[in-house]
Amino acid sequence: MRFLFLFLLWFAAGFSTGCVNVRHGPDFDPHDPRGQAFQESSTTNAINPAWLKPSTNEFRLGPGDHLDIDMLGRGQETQPALVGPDGKIYFDLLPGVSVWGLTLSQTRDALQDQLSHFYKNPRVTVTLREVRSSRIWVMGRINTPGIYPLETPMTVIDAVTRAGGLYTAQFTGTTEELADLQHSFLLRHGKFMPVNFKKLIHEGDLSQNIYLEPDDFVYLPSALATEVYVIGAVTEPRAVSFKDQVTLSSAISNARGTLPDAWLREVIIIRGSLTEPHYAVVNFLDILKGKAPEVPLQPRDIVYVPDHPLGIFQNALQTVVNTFVRTVAANEGIRAAGGSTSVGVGVNVGP
Repeated sequence: MRFLFLFLLWFAAGFSTGCVNVRHGPDFDPHDPRGQAFQESSTTNAINPAWLKPSTNEFRLGPGDHLDIDMLGRGQETQPALVGPDGKIYFDLLPGVSVWGLTLSQTRDALQDQLSHFYKNPRVTVTLREVRSSRIWVMGRINTPGIYPLETPMTVIDAVTRAGGLYTAQFTGTTEELADLQHSFLLRHGKFMPVNFKKLIHEGDLSQNIYLEPDDFVYLPSALATEVYVIGAVTEPRAVSFKDQVTLSSAISNARGTLPDAWLREVIIIRGSLTEPHYAVVNFLDILKGKAPEVPLQPRDIVYVPDHPLGIFQNALQTVVNTFVRTVAANEGIRAAGGSTSVGVGVNVGP
């Protein structure tokens, strides 16, 4: 329960809303069932070269980390020590030494300083046995999804490998139909990171293989999902499952309709890769009035109903993608932590 609380606290800290501004260029027909009329756009900046370099910062201790401490020349066995919730370790005669945020060498010096009150010229070695304060999340269609310690520099590929690699189909021996790399993502501090998993894993493009930071969330969803996501100004933002063809109207209806202040003239539909999405802007009001035909949706489409005209916002696509990945990460994290609740896929997009 404590871990679930910490996850929700981390998620809430990273949950910041953006403004929306879509410039969708010339008119086009989003009613094409093949989706060929959707416009293409990039929602992200290029990979920052600094992300491709390991951090030069030394590891710093935090609550939950396990240490082995040896006081040389005292004929004592190596003693285990745990960094407690108060950030302190309790060793030998010491009442408690605060080590939260210290490196291993700083921890050694602090112990030697405190032990000098009881011993002459004490010499101590400190070894990191297990990391629990610095973690990453690797979830989805991989062999051993879970939460892994980040005690040494680790890239996205390192993390996927650490989690057993992509889940392989039992009969075909392939991963393509199981992991949806177009909708895979990396979330950092509540923000979508522009990693193209398809280029990285299928094409071996190492320019996408950035180094991870504590609390990064890597998610590779199932390619077998038949859901569309309805977010924004709807009564019950949610993932809508379906077996047969789903339309824009039926998807919004499954989200229990729109809110009174919904702006129906500019509903956004996002399709395809999260790093290079295709999108359409649809006048849903005309569909309701019978002035325009229905829009057929495809699995994993994202439908966004704004509550204001899009022209008064900034970065509409980035706002929608960020909202989508934060919500998926929150729900997967809650499940991993043993929770049974879920977080809605709505977002406040006030001016």
